Amino acid sequence: MDGAFDDWVDADYLGSGAGLGSLVGEPGAAYGVDLAVYTPFTHRAIGCAMRVHSVLGAGFPEVIYQRALSIELAREGMQAQQEVETPIYFRGQQIGSRRVDFMVEGPQPEKPILVELKATTDLADIHFAQVINYLEAYHLHVGLLLNFGSTSLQYRRFIKSTFHT
Repeated sequence: MDGAFDDWVDADYLGSGAGLGSLVGEPGAAYGVDLAVYTPFTHRAIGCAMRVHSVLGAGFPEVIYQRALSIELAREGMQAQQEVETPIYFRGQQIGSRRVDFMVEGPQPEKPILVELKATTDLADIHFAQVINYLEAYHLHVGLLLNFGSTSLQYRRFIKSTFHT
């Protein structure tokens, strides 16, 4: 995955040790995204996903986890829109549309968090690329990739700092 995309950061890839704050967690940081304002929201959403996985375990189709996560997000009091369809543009022309699994509340109404679900044995580069492409298409800064298909919940947080025109 290293070098495949030059303007995104996988926050979990960076790790939680020293240096993360100086890269993405401070206003005016190198990546231009204040991750600290998103963290409470991403933690709550990941917590909801963990509760869903602890009850259902692995082995169901993605739609089952999507329905369960919708219930758990509402129970947590998080605003979330499910199956959000948005047009995709290329050089100013609409070429189609895609649906993301969820847009979950973020630090401001215009800054939601994209949440994409999978139910596969392991995450692959194509799943990472999908989230990165969705962040680009929707001009969103933070996305979560949640995989319910393994023995424990897998999750990755992505930060998109710049967008192509």
